[in-house]
Amino acid sequence: MKHDGELHTLTGAYALHALAPAEHEVFEAHLADCPSCLQEVAEFSATAARLAGAATLAPPPQMKGAVLDGIDSVRQLPPLLPSVGRPITFAAVLRRRATVLAIAASLATAAVLGGVSIMQNQRTEEALQQVQASERSLQDLSAVMSAPDARTVRGRTATGATTSVVSSRAQNRAVFVGAGLPDPGAGRTYQLWFDDHGTMRPAGLVAHDGATLLQGGIQNASGVGLTLEPEGGSVRPTTRPLLLMALPA
Repeated sequence: MKHDGELHTLTGAYALHALAPAEHEVFEAHLADCPSCLQEVAEFSATAARLAGAATLAPPPQMKGAVLDGIDSVRQLPPLLPSVGRPITFAAVLRRRATVLAIAASLATAAVLGGVSIMQNQRTEEALQQVQASERSLQDLSAVMSAPDARTVRGRTATGATTSVVSSRAQNRAVFVGAGLPDPGAGRTYQLWFDDHGTMRPAGLVAHDGATLLQGGIQNASGVGLTLEPEGGSVRPTTRPLLLMALPA
């Protein structure tokens, strides 16, 4: 069980349901009296939900219209007549017409689906790649935030946004969490940096509020910085840091 001073480091693990039952109970009691931890839990939970949502797949919206258009373009065959010697009834004609229409609909559906199969396979493959990337990202975030040696530092940018960095020396990774980041503007982006004792090393781009896994290891880093850069990022910072936080030793 962690001491009271260390409960602040459990926000990520709590949001990911990675605490032991005893720690979970103690941390929930801690949340009632700690607004900063409550805010961090909300931010981590929102990020985890957004990543998990990327794993859902929906059928393309144009598929229904393509199938219906294909059915309308198939010429109807004349009704099949019963064999000679059997009376022709209205019910029999309706039954056979229904059978023909069902066959035509099936053929049209098969033709349409065959025509779009290549496109659908490509889109499915792209969607699966996105799902796999999201799952890997969520696993990496979970590993850092729930690590036994996870440590959190908090800060505020020059624009007033609240930020946190969760780092794990054992995992050799760090996670940046931002809330209230203003729109960087057209042609601009937020960029993260590792401060290697005075040398700034690119650590990835930040697209929006939430959690971002920093790119690269933290073994040589003494801090984490955030700057506003041209779209696509820079090799070296081109503006004054909006934020610079020291990493725990």
